[in-house]
Amino acid sequence: MGKRALSGKPKFAVLLSIVMLFLISTHGYAQTDDGFLKFPDSLNKKRLRTVVIAEGALIAGSMAGLYALWYKDYPMTSFHFFNDNDEWLQMDKAGHLVTSYYISRIGYTSLRWSGVDEKRAILYGGSLGFLFQSTIEILDGFSAEWGASTGDIIANTAGSLIFMGQQFGWGEQRITLKYSFHPTEYPDYRPDLLGSNIFQWPLKDYNGQTYWLSTNIKSFFKGSNIPEWLNVSFGYSADGMTGARENSTEYKGQAIPHFERRRQFLLSLDVDLPRIKTRSKFLKAAFNLLGFIKVPFPALEMDNNGHFHFHPIYF
Repeated sequence: MGKRALSGKPKFAVLLSIVMLFLISTHGYAQTDDGFLKFPDSLNKKRLRTVVIAEGALIAGSMAGLYALWYKDYPMTSFHFFNDNDEWLQMDKAGHLVTSYYISRIGYTSLRWSGVDEKRAILYGGSLGFLFQSTIEILDGFSAEWGASTGDIIANTAGSLIFMGQQFGWGEQRITLKYSFHPTEYPDYRPDLLGSNIFQWPLKDYNGQTYWLSTNIKSFFKGSNIPEWLNVSFGYSADGMTGARENSTEYKGQAIPHFERRRQFLLSLDVDLPRIKTRSKFLKAAFNLLGFIKVPFPALEMDNNGHFHFHPIYF
């Protein structure tokens, strides 16, 4: 089944990123100095010290937690690679991409909140996603049970570059990476891999996850009458998976039905929540905190067999 099927560890990395996002949510999602978060005109050493200490503690605590939960019970070996690029129809790679993007976004915004200039905030803060995720890959690489993944490294790099490239080129995030989830039947057959309860399913069941490129229309057509919050989204998902590389035929003596593994490509509308104008500080904070979630809308799906499906509402 491969390392990812065995441990589920990269899904835990997604959880860690969401926890980090929540802890830094007071200044984690503002795209510009728009009233929700004020960027000072000069370096604020007290804020910068707070950011460095907080992010250092979060990263160190995350690594310590990962080691205690996943690595300490397995032997260590020399650094090596493991090829898991054919697992889960690359849904795990999409998760790495989105995770790296948001940690980079947090890193950038934290530095801008500290008064670090735009260029340095992009370079140093925008690299945080890649650095954080690469630390996990190093731990993988020295574990006899797993191994560093070139596919993960590429996805981690791409996630940071997507953020940094937009911030350098446009000074804003016109294309936001987003996540959505809907429950599926597959955890009933492999709860060990896909989760055994409502709290585990969003992180462990790749069948129910969808990752989106949510594009803000107004940002490309400035001066138009298009609502500032309206996005069009392109999604990627997969279905029919009860194993990493191939489906299981049984679990604990119980037969598992045959499911066709298939990729799904989706087109939908979306709401860019942080762009909604409101005077309420509570709503601003809520919109920014929830900005990584794709808002449910009707969606058109095409699978890898060329079949089209219309979903009246898609989560």
